[in-house]
Amino acid sequence: MAKFFFYLALFLASLVTAFVAHDSTVGDLANGAVISLIIPVADCAIANRINVRHLWYSVRYARRDVRISAAYLFRIRVDGKYLLVQGRRFSQLQPVGGVYKFSSSGRSFLSNLGARDDSLIPLDNRSINDLRIKIKGSQIPKFYAWFDSRSGREDSPWREFHEELISTGLLPSDKFPFTFQDYVKREVDPIRYSEHAESLEILIADIYELLPTPTQEAALRQLASTNHPDVSWVTEETIRRRGVLPDGTVLTVAQHAQRII
Repeated sequence: MAKFFFYLALFLASLVTAFVAHDSTVGDLANGAVISLIIPVADCAIANRINVRHLWYSVRYARRDVRISAAYLFRIRVDGKYLLVQGRRFSQLQPVGGVYKFSSSGRSFLSNLGARDDSLIPLDNRSINDLRIKIKGSQIPKFYAWFDSRSGREDSPWREFHEELISTGLLPSDKFPFTFQDYVKREVDPIRYSEHAESLEILIADIYELLPTPTQEAALRQLASTNHPDVSWVTEETIRRRGVLPDGTVLTVAQHAQRII
């Protein structure tokens, strides 16, 4: 962001100079600078588009409440099919994963930011310290800089993997003493009004892809063969079609499952 603001300041200064001194040598030099800075400014804006967007939000929605929910999801794929599990709060099939947790230092930072606990999901032993909060729009850039620093918050997808697949007995713990995964991408949705939350909302999702060992892959295939009621293995097409199968059967596939494709 520092480089972007540097180039932007030079661009604006050159633009003003070119306008004021348009009939002079200085004006000609400023015109040249404007032209030469267009590409660097555009490149920096594209590279920092999320930060630039959040900066704009902080101005436009400065005094309004904004709900932020930050989660991670696992892409678990075997033989061309994706693993979805039955949701614990909502009756839907969804990827393994959940909302990030924050630590005591994270709570201190969020408190200083004026963050409040989200009221959409009931606060209980399971949801305590979930990174679902409400802040004023003016604080969005500070929140995102903190979140991106990974300080004071959960920084591994292991917890939800263990809770949803290991502790439930769906996968054997001796075959999964650890997981290895690739970080795939981060999706940050544009701000929108959520009727459910009755608030402006930004959703953040980090996507990881499980890289199973041969033994772990065999265990996943074994799970696929059991037809367990809490697990479904579905194709990409099924996820894109929100669970509508060619034979007319409809599975309740969560919309956010499309993030793992």
